[in-house]
Amino acid sequence: MRTRGRESDVPAPDSPWNEIVPGLWMGGHEFRSRSGEVRSAVPRGEFDLVQTLIRLPGYGPDDGVEHQVWPVPDGPLDGTQLAGVIRMAQATGEALDAGRTVLVRCYHGYNRSGLVVAHALIRRGHSADEAIRVVRTRRSPWALHNELFVEYLRAGLTTVRMLEELAE
Repeated sequence: MRTRGRESDVPAPDSPWNEIVPGLWMGGHEFRSRSGEVRSAVPRGEFDLVQTLIRLPGYGPDDGVEHQVWPVPDGPLDGTQLAGVIRMAQATGEALDAGRTVLVRCYHGYNRSGLVVAHALIRRGHSADEAIRVVRTRRSPWALHNELFVEYLRAGLTTVRMLEELAE
């Protein structure tokens, strides 16, 4: 995996989640508190929809909160995984259009969640580079440090998925 830094150099985020655009939040399962302690980030009732890209037991959300799970690796994605990312981004946009609040999360809330959130922004009219910039500005400079995911976004996920299917 190509990254802007070694994984051991990637710090835990300073907050469990951040609002990227109105109603759309991006986060992870852990964050570093002001005291420096790594803490669990467990959504309760703050969001109408929680999308999880890596599921860890005990990290919620609470009962009654719509929860969509699509596990993907933080590395090369096959056609099925890319299709799931595209579906998650589409569901994000539909929820936002309905006035719902959405949290997209992965382990730290940097790469996998960044891929879905940025793709949702692209579907809503942002260029790939603008979507990447917004995600990094609003979540963390470490967001989308997986350069392969940046390449997917710049190439257009649908195009990447079609190429993957042709190669099979």
